[in-house]
Amino acid sequence: MGSFSVYREACPSIKNILLLDSEGKRVAIKYYSDDWPTNAAKSAFEKSVFTKTQKINARTEAEIGMFENSIVVYKFIQDLHFFVTGGEEENELILATVLQGFVDAVSLLLRNNVDKTEALENLDLILLCLDEIVDGGMILETDGSIIAGKVASHNMDETAPLAEQTISQALATAREHLTRSLLK
Repeated sequence: MGSFSVYREACPSIKNILLLDSEGKRVAIKYYSDDWPTNAAKSAFEKSVFTKTQKINARTEAEIGMFENSIVVYKFIQDLHFFVTGGEEENELILATVLQGFVDAVSLLLRNNVDKTEALENLDLILLCLDEIVDGGMILETDGSIIAGKVASHNMDETAPLAEQTISQALATAREHLTRSLLK
């Protein structure tokens, strides 16, 4: 038990991953830390980070900033703002690698049509991306093509029980069953 806690301390940790639109509104977010215990605190943090970064041109490469004792690495594509937050002691390169993996995976899954409308239409895929990248703050994967591949394979698993299917998969399955029952 003691060695696990030492490993956990040495392991880089992500506090949150945010995907906001060009007005600072949530598209997809995931918090892995208790630093923001309430929804109001989370919203205030998102608004603060968005306000402080919106005038910066983070379109060609990722930018790094300090906000409320956290390091935030961010990048903008079209009308989407991608953010990865870590503790002030975290390595910026690791945070940037997580950010790039998220951006690459989303770009692949949205077939390079990275904008708010497309992101909202494929929100299930983006949320699955977040689950493949980080679990409980621990980094699982940073390679965008591997992340996108895992998400795509989840999305095609028609034999998965309904409880493990995404909303769009469940609707497709229900539609298929309804069509079969009507054709009988």
